[in-house]
Amino acid sequence: MEIIDGGVSTPKGFSTYGIHCGIKKKRLDLAMIYSDRPAWAVGAYTQNKMRAPPVELMVKRASPQLQAMVMNSGNANAITGEQGFRDAQAMIDTAAESLGIDQSLVGVASTGVISHYMPMDVIIPGIKEISQKLGSGREEDHLAAQAILTTDKTIKEAACRITLKDGTVVTIAGMAKGSGMISPSMKALHATTLSFITTDAVLTKVPHYKWQECINKSFNMINVDGDQSTNDTSIMMANGAAGGKPVDDNHEFWDGVLYVLKSLAKQVVTDGEGATKLIELKVSGAKSDKEARNAGRWIISSALVKTAVFGADPNFGRILAALGNSGSEFDLSKVKLCIGDGQEMAVLFENGMPQLVPGGESEAKARQILTHSRIDVYLELGVGNGSAEAWGCDLTYDYVKINAEYTT
Repeated sequence: MEIIDGGVSTPKGFSTYGIHCGIKKKRLDLAMIYSDRPAWAVGAYTQNKMRAPPVELMVKRASPQLQAMVMNSGNANAITGEQGFRDAQAMIDTAAESLGIDQSLVGVASTGVISHYMPMDVIIPGIKEISQKLGSGREEDHLAAQAILTTDKTIKEAACRITLKDGTVVTIAGMAKGSGMISPSMKALHATTLSFITTDAVLTKVPHYKWQECINKSFNMINVDGDQSTNDTSIMMANGAAGGKPVDDNHEFWDGVLYVLKSLAKQVVTDGEGATKLIELKVSGAKSDKEARNAGRWIISSALVKTAVFGADPNFGRILAALGNSGSEFDLSKVKLCIGDGQEMAVLFENGMPQLVPGGESEAKARQILTHSRIDVYLELGVGNGSAEAWGCDLTYDYVKINAEYTT
């Protein structure tokens, strides 16, 4: 696998663009991705029971193929009743007509303020405009990636290239948005983060199992604030433009998909609203991978853990308390908890006993580690071979300020 500089239009046959149509003030707010041929498509969506109309439409249609996605920011089109469904469908229909393709091949996604009706008077002309500006290249990628942002500070992209055993070179690329209301729990066919993956690899079927496995190890293992959005959506489109043999069960290809998803997921957490630190948690020794993921998600979701990291307070009891609440099995006599910054490591708990001496050198070392922008946490549960990774961020004063002023 070769990591490359790329975006959603880097794989063969894809084009994209982003414009300002008027949903938001002075910022890009409408994006589109288009494939020159129908692509096999698979999606994962929020499990929030207050799902937005665009998500409900995508789930109910469960279309095995897509040729275009139209996405807007600034308005989530969530909790908007029947009008919301009509507006989401109108976005699909307008895009299909403008592109000259069947409406069943068009997907839709929205993000932004909840329970505001969509300003269709600017969105419809915007879709018609953007359909005529699609192109391929890094400038077009960046415009599209900017157009899906809300409170994000930076765009989020990732790409890689894989040479298959038959010599075929396939490209996998993606873009994402998300900085607040982040605690995805997405399931294929049934996470606000939005992420869109494009690839020119050949698929012969919709790979629900493989896709769900990748989502479980990436976006479903991040947390900013513990709130699952009404609009979380992750879509992959595979158009087969690279040719070669199908990659349905190709491990190298799916490792590439997982790399792109993990990269995007970590970028989302790093850009969390008000965040100053990235928390990378590695859980090992669990009864199963599922239990390791459960423990990891519970710990990085803890507001007490997040605030301790923000304050550089090595209060490891908060981490162990979160583990105890997770429901995952562990043997306390074998539990080991460490933190590091990539260079130094501090053992906080081992052999059933705390390892920090209050006011001592060990505590000072732990506090120093916690001042860094990236905190590595290692947790051994001592009951099996299950493992998982999870990513979170600290919870800061700025998070409250940003969200207190979100609609003003």
